[in-house]
Formats: sequence, structure tokens, C-alpha cells
Amino acid sequence: MTPINTYAVILAGGSGRRFWPLSRDTRPKQLLKLFGEDTLLQHALKRLDGLVPRENVLILTNREQEAEVRAIMGDALPAENILAEPAKRDTAPAIALGIGWVAARDVNAVMMVLPADQLIRDEDAFRTCMAGAVEAAFKSQALVTIGIKPTWACPSYGYVERGRRAQVSGLSEGTVIYEVQRFREKPNPDLAETFLRQGNFSWNAGMFIWSVSAVIAELSQHRPELAKFVAEVRQTRDLKATLDAQFSTLPQISIDYALMEKAKRVLNIEASFDWDDVGSWISVAKYLPADANANTANQELTQIDSHGNIVFSTAGQNISLLGVQDLIVVQTADALLVANKHSADAIKKIVDMVPPELH
Repeated sequence: MTPINTYAVILAGGSGRRFWPLSRDTRPKQLLKLFGEDTLLQHALKRLDGLVPRENVLILTNREQEAEVRAIMGDALPAENILAEPAKRDTAPAIALGIGWVAARDVNAVMMVLPADQLIRDEDAFRTCMAGAVEAAFKSQALVTIGIKPTWACPSYGYVERGRRAQVSGLSEGTVIYEVQRFREKPNPDLAETFLRQGNFSWNAGMFIWSVSAVIAELSQHRPELAKFVAEVRQTRDLKATLDAQFSTLPQISIDYALMEKAKRVLNIEASFDWDDVGSWISVAKYLPADANANTANQELTQIDSHGNIVFSTAGQNISLLGVQDLIVVQTADALLVANKHSADAIKKIVDMVPPELH
């Protein structure tokens, strides 16, 4: 088979205030070193090695975070492969920008769209899965999604409901792909339990693979204003001027609402790799060393009669706990957070109350 020219667009513009005080408006979750010496964005880029040439990778961020992204990337990517959106417009306009960028280079290519802020440790399994998805997108000319097999009845994720097994001729052995019946919104806990029992639901990981020509055709039918923007990005000789003039006029809408729920044919591959969207400090704690009292920390911890605490520090100071339980303690050079673990989802609310220089 002729090699498939493959591109990847990494979405790296989120806010991630749940990780305050380590995260800030200019340094969101994907730019943090939560797991070793690399940021989540660097992990996302390195996972693509062997799948996509570096010159075919585009990172999309925003103007507020652009300088930090460029500093982190260094010479890992060509400078023109990092683009900053001039306004917040959700995933559909951002992805349309990526589609136009790829189309300007090869309208017959297959492209992946991947979030920057997810943790995937089994990189070989990821590459195998994505290679199968690229092949399926190329041969079927359908829009392909990656689903994550649920390990529990999570009410915080959207779900993909699978139908019958799809018929796509010529796929490599081991690639199992299904028709998508529909996308489901975040369920209540009871409905999430039903999804888990039924067994044909996957977590929606926000990963998409499609041929450029196929996705442009779908946009032309369902979101003509986004298709028009794709064409203008593809044809422009001054991309920054085009973005400044047009991006803020686009609708603020997610790719699921704008396209995936309406597209003629959407296929789903249930991932064979481990996955975590790392949505809170509680998620991070699963990957930190733990002591006999279930305290987790990224550094040496002094404790007496303390249980189930999460400690993360970048300040280089000793942290000691005495007689406390179920706390989140995060220390940076200029801020300290002490919170009950059961209030983890409310951390982003406190950011609005601290001085603006700490946002």
C-alpha cells in the first residue's frame, strides 16, 4: 500500500485551573511537569514519534500561552508549526484552523487531532492503535474516533455509543472498528452505571482521525462557515492577518456539537492503551509514590499520624504533616494551597478570589 501522508494537530490551549497554584493562566495543565521531567505537551509530542514526522505536527495554543509553549518546545518543532488562536472559540474553530493548515500542505493527507493534556504511558500500544485508525480513516473516508474502555461508571466524561462492527476492507489484522450510533452527553451516575453494564459505550477521549478531504466535505454540509474558514486558511499568504480578522467571528462551539454528532459516517476504535485525562490533583496522586498511610507526595514527606493526603511541591522546602487526613497540599514559590480532597473540584473557584498576579 502507498504510504499515507499523516499529520497531527495537538490542541494545547486549555486553562486547567484545577491544578492551581501550580497551574496559572499562562501555564495550564498541559505545560506542567506533573510526571517526571517532561510536560504533558512534551509527552504528547514524543508519543507521535514513529507515527508522524515532526514537520507534520502542528501545536495549537492561544496568544496568552504562546510564549510559554514556544519556550517549552524549543527546537523540537519548526517555529511555524506552533499557532496561537487570537480568541477563545472552543474546539471546532481550533480544529478548523488545524484542518486548513494541513490542507494547505496536502489535501489528500490523513490527520489526527489529539489533546495535549492526557496521560498515556503505553506509547507502543498508542502508536499501534493510531496507526490502525489512520489506515481506517484513509480506506473508509469516514471520521474516526478513539474511545476509552470504561473502568468505572464515570459521570464526568462524555460517552460514545457503539453499534455494529464496521465493514472496512483491507484493514491490517488487529484493527477492530465499529459504527458509532451516537454521542452521549455526560450522564448522571445512574445512567453511567447503565452504560458500564451494557458494554458498548466508550469514554469520549477527544481524539479524532480523518482524511482532510472527508472532513472538509462534512464541514461543507453541516458547518459551512467553518468550511469557508478552512478554505481561507488554506489559501492565505498571511495566516496571522487571516486569524486576526476572522477567528473571533467564528461560533464558539465544540467539535462534537458542530460536526461529530451530525456527520454521515463516524467510526470508533476502542483503545488498547491506558489513558487518564488527569482532571484533578486526585488523578495525579495515583501516579505519585505512596507511604504506608496512603499519603502521596512528589518529594520526601515528614508525617505523624496522617493519612490519605496528597502533597506536591516545587518550592524545595520540607513539608511536614501532623494528625491530618484527606488534605491536598500544593506549594509553589509564591502560593500555598491547603484543601480537603473532597473539595478538589472547587479549587478553580478559589482562583477567582486570590490576587490577579496569582491567576
